[in-house]
Amino acid sequence: MSLRINDIAPDFTAETTQGTIHFHEWIGDGWAVLFSHPKDFTPVCTTELGSVAGLYPEFQKRHCKVIGLSVDPVSSHGKWAVDIEETQGHRVDYPMIGDPELKIAKLYDMLPADAGASSEGRTAANNATVRTVFIIGPDKRIKLQLSYPMSTGRNFPEILRVLDSMQLTAKHKVATPANWQQGEDVIILPSVSDEEAREKYADGWKTVKPYLRIVPQPQ
Repeated sequence: MSLRINDIAPDFTAETTQGTIHFHEWIGDGWAVLFSHPKDFTPVCTTELGSVAGLYPEFQKRHCKVIGLSVDPVSSHGKWAVDIEETQGHRVDYPMIGDPELKIAKLYDMLPADAGASSEGRTAANNATVRTVFIIGPDKRIKLQLSYPMSTGRNFPEILRVLDSMQLTAKHKVATPANWQQGEDVIILPSVSDEEAREKYADGWKTVKPYLRIVPQPQ
Protein backbone atom coordinates (compact mmCIF):
# COMPACT_ATOMS: atom_id res chain seq x y z
CA MET A 1 0.00 0.00 0.00
CA SER A 2 1.09 3.57 -0.63
CA LEU A 3 2.24 5.68 2.26
CA ARG A 4 -0.17 8.28 3.57
CA ILE A 5 0.06 11.35 5.75
CA ASN A 6 0.24 10.35 9.44
CA ASP A 7 1.74 6.94 8.64
CA ILE A 8 4.92 6.12 10.52
CA ALA A 9 7.77 6.79 8.10
CA PRO A 10 9.39 3.42 7.33
CA ASP A 11 12.71 2.99 9.09
CA PHE A 12 15.76 1.79 7.17
CA THR A 13 19.54 1.51 7.26
CA ALA A 14 21.41 3.07 4.34
CA GLU A 15 24.81 4.09 3.06
CA THR A 16 25.18 7.84 2.54
CA THR A 17 27.87 10.32 1.60
CA GLN A 18 28.31 10.86 5.34
CA GLY A 19 28.43 7.20 6.36
CA THR A 20 25.87 4.59 7.40
CA ILE A 21 22.67 5.87 8.97
CA HIS A 22 19.70 4.32 10.72
CA PHE A 23 16.93 6.62 9.59
CA HIS A 24 14.80 7.04 12.73
CA GLU A 25 17.90 7.31 14.87
CA TRP A 26 19.34 9.87 12.44
CA ILE A 27 16.17 12.00 12.64
CA GLY A 28 16.42 12.13 16.41
CA ASP A 29 13.96 14.44 18.17
CA GLY A 30 13.60 16.98 15.37
CA TRP A 31 12.08 17.21 11.90
CA ALA A 32 13.44 15.77 8.67
CA VAL A 33 13.08 16.22 4.91
CA LEU A 34 13.73 13.16 2.74
CA PHE A 35 13.76 13.96 -0.97
CA SER A 36 14.63 11.88 -4.00
CA HIS A 37 15.98 12.90 -7.39
CA PRO A 38 16.02 10.87 -10.62
CA LYS A 39 19.70 10.69 -11.52
CA ASP A 40 23.13 12.13 -10.73
CA PHE A 41 24.84 14.28 -13.38
CA THR A 42 21.56 15.49 -14.89
CA PRO A 43 20.60 19.15 -15.34
CA VAL A 44 17.40 19.64 -13.31
CA CYS A 45 18.71 17.53 -10.43
CA THR A 46 21.89 19.59 -10.31
CA THR A 47 19.88 22.79 -9.82
CA GLU A 48 17.68 21.14 -7.19
CA LEU A 49 20.51 19.78 -5.05
CA GLY A 50 22.21 23.16 -5.30
CA SER A 51 19.04 24.95 -4.23
CA VAL A 52 18.69 22.73 -1.16
CA ALA A 53 22.37 23.28 -0.35
CA GLY A 54 21.79 27.04 -0.43
CA LEU A 55 18.76 26.73 1.85
CA TYR A 56 20.35 24.19 4.19
CA PRO A 57 21.10 26.77 6.94
CA GLU A 58 17.40 27.72 6.92
CA PHE A 59 16.39 24.11 7.52
CA GLN A 60 18.93 23.89 10.33
CA LYS A 61 17.41 26.98 11.99
CA ARG A 62 14.13 25.08 12.08
CA HIS A 63 15.69 22.01 13.76
CA CYS A 64 15.11 20.07 10.53
CA LYS A 65 17.58 17.68 8.96
CA VAL A 66 17.73 17.18 5.18
CA ILE A 67 18.74 14.06 3.26
CA GLY A 68 18.70 13.31 -0.47
CA LEU A 69 18.33 9.99 -2.29
CA SER A 70 18.65 8.44 -5.71
CA VAL A 71 19.37 4.93 -6.97
CA ASP A 72 22.90 5.98 -7.87
CA PRO A 73 25.71 4.64 -5.66
CA VAL A 74 27.30 6.81 -2.97
CA SER A 75 30.51 7.02 -5.00
CA SER A 76 28.58 8.75 -7.81
CA HIS A 77 27.01 11.23 -5.37
CA GLY A 78 30.44 12.24 -4.11
CA LYS A 79 31.76 12.99 -7.59
CA TRP A 80 28.60 14.82 -8.62
CA ALA A 81 28.72 17.03 -5.51
CA VAL A 82 31.81 18.70 -7.01
CA ASP A 83 29.78 19.70 -10.08
CA ILE A 84 26.92 20.95 -7.92
CA GLU A 85 29.17 23.27 -5.95
CA GLU A 86 30.92 24.47 -9.10
CA THR A 87 27.75 25.26 -11.05
CA GLN A 88 25.31 26.26 -8.28
CA GLY A 89 27.65 27.99 -5.86
CA HIS A 90 26.73 25.96 -2.80
CA ARG A 91 28.50 22.99 -1.22
CA VAL A 92 26.30 19.99 -0.45
CA ASP A 93 26.72 19.64 3.32
CA TYR A 94 23.76 17.32 3.86
CA PRO A 95 23.98 13.54 3.27
CA MET A 96 22.87 11.79 0.08
CA ILE A 97 21.67 8.20 0.19
CA GLY A 98 22.89 5.70 -2.38
CA ASP A 99 20.12 3.20 -3.21
CA PRO A 100 21.33 1.15 -6.22
CA GLU A 101 19.26 -1.88 -5.17
CA LEU A 102 16.09 0.26 -5.06
CA LYS A 103 15.27 -0.89 -1.52
CA ILE A 104 14.41 2.52 -0.09
CA ALA A 105 12.89 3.75 -3.35
CA LYS A 106 10.44 0.82 -3.20
CA LEU A 107 9.88 1.20 0.54
CA TYR A 108 8.78 4.80 0.00
CA ASP A 109 7.05 4.18 -3.35
CA MET A 110 9.37 6.61 -5.13
CA LEU A 111 9.50 4.80 -8.48
CA PRO A 112 7.33 5.66 -11.49
CA ALA A 113 4.72 3.21 -12.70
CA ASP A 114 6.85 1.98 -15.62
CA ALA A 115 10.01 1.34 -13.59
CA GLY A 116 11.91 -1.90 -13.98
CA ALA A 117 13.19 -4.31 -11.36
CA SER A 118 16.75 -3.03 -11.09
CA SER A 119 18.85 0.06 -11.74
CA GLU A 120 20.73 -1.47 -14.68
CA GLY A 121 20.32 0.34 -17.98
CA ARG A 122 18.09 2.95 -16.46
CA THR A 123 17.69 6.51 -17.71
CA ALA A 124 16.25 9.62 -16.11
CA ALA A 125 12.95 8.72 -17.81
CA ASN A 126 12.55 5.19 -16.46
CA ASN A 127 13.53 3.16 -13.42
CA ALA A 128 14.61 6.30 -11.57
CA THR A 129 13.18 7.85 -8.46
CA VAL A 130 10.68 10.58 -9.22
CA ARG A 131 11.03 13.95 -7.51
CA THR A 132 9.45 12.98 -4.20
CA VAL A 133 9.52 14.95 -0.94
CA PHE A 134 8.60 13.72 2.52
CA ILE A 135 8.53 15.89 5.63
CA ILE A 136 8.70 13.76 8.76
CA GLY A 137 7.92 15.04 12.25
CA PRO A 138 9.64 14.36 15.57
CA ASP A 139 7.06 11.58 16.13
CA LYS A 140 8.46 9.88 12.97
CA ARG A 141 5.13 10.31 11.19
CA ILE A 142 4.81 11.58 7.62
CA LYS A 143 3.52 15.16 7.69
CA LEU A 144 3.78 15.96 3.97
CA GLN A 145 4.47 14.13 0.73
CA LEU A 146 4.80 15.56 -2.77
CA SER A 147 5.71 14.01 -6.11
CA TYR A 148 6.83 16.01 -9.13
CA PRO A 149 7.40 14.88 -12.73
CA MET A 150 10.95 14.26 -13.95
CA SER A 151 11.07 17.45 -16.02
CA THR A 152 9.94 19.91 -13.33
CA GLY A 153 12.30 21.19 -10.67
CA ARG A 154 10.81 21.68 -7.22
CA ASN A 155 10.25 24.93 -5.35
CA PHE A 156 12.21 24.31 -2.15
CA PRO A 157 11.27 27.65 -0.54
CA GLU A 158 7.73 26.20 -0.64
CA ILE A 159 8.96 23.20 1.38
CA LEU A 160 10.33 25.66 3.96
CA ARG A 161 6.99 27.52 3.95
CA VAL A 162 5.09 24.32 4.68
CA LEU A 163 7.56 23.39 7.40
CA ASP A 164 7.03 26.80 9.03
CA SER A 165 3.27 26.30 8.86
CA MET A 166 3.36 22.84 10.41
CA GLN A 167 5.71 23.87 13.18
CA LEU A 168 3.45 26.83 13.95
CA THR A 169 0.43 24.53 14.12
CA ALA A 170 2.24 22.12 16.44
CA LYS A 171 3.13 24.94 18.83
CA HIS A 172 0.12 27.27 18.75
CA LYS A 173 -3.00 25.40 17.49
CA VAL A 174 -3.36 27.62 14.44
CA ALA A 175 -3.67 26.95 10.72
CA THR A 176 -2.33 28.98 7.82
CA PRO A 177 -4.47 30.26 4.92
CA ALA A 178 -3.78 29.93 1.22
CA ASN A 179 -0.54 31.55 0.09
CA TRP A 180 0.46 32.34 3.69
CA GLN A 181 3.98 33.59 4.29
CA GLN A 182 5.97 33.81 7.53
CA GLY A 183 4.75 36.73 9.66
CA GLU A 184 1.28 37.01 8.13
CA ASP A 185 -2.06 36.49 9.92
CA VAL A 186 -3.13 32.95 10.77
CA ILE A 187 -6.38 31.11 11.52
CA ILE A 188 -7.45 29.75 14.90
CA LEU A 189 -8.15 26.03 14.56
CA PRO A 190 -11.87 25.11 14.63
CA SER A 191 -11.12 22.66 17.45
CA VAL A 192 -10.17 25.61 19.70
CA SER A 193 -13.22 27.03 21.49
CA ASP A 194 -13.79 30.78 21.88
CA GLU A 195 -13.18 30.36 25.61
CA GLU A 196 -9.82 28.73 25.03
CA ALA A 197 -8.94 31.30 22.37
CA ARG A 198 -9.66 34.19 24.77
CA GLU A 199 -7.08 32.81 27.18
CA LYS A 200 -4.43 32.84 24.47
CA TYR A 201 -5.43 35.94 22.48
CA ALA A 202 -6.19 38.67 25.00
CA ASP A 203 -6.55 41.27 22.23
CA GLY A 204 -9.21 39.17 20.51
CA TRP A 205 -9.43 38.18 16.86
CA LYS A 206 -11.26 39.05 13.67
CA THR A 207 -14.32 36.87 13.09
CA VAL A 208 -15.03 36.57 9.37
CA LYS A 209 -17.36 33.62 9.97
CA PRO A 210 -17.84 31.60 13.16
CA TYR A 211 -15.48 29.01 11.66
CA LEU A 212 -13.00 31.58 10.30
CA ARG A 213 -11.22 33.46 13.11
CA ILE A 214 -8.12 35.40 12.12
CA VAL A 215 -5.31 36.51 14.46
CA PRO A 216 -1.76 37.84 14.03
CA GLN A 217 0.84 35.12 13.87
CA PRO A 218 1.87 34.18 17.42
CA GLN A 219 5.56 34.26 18.25
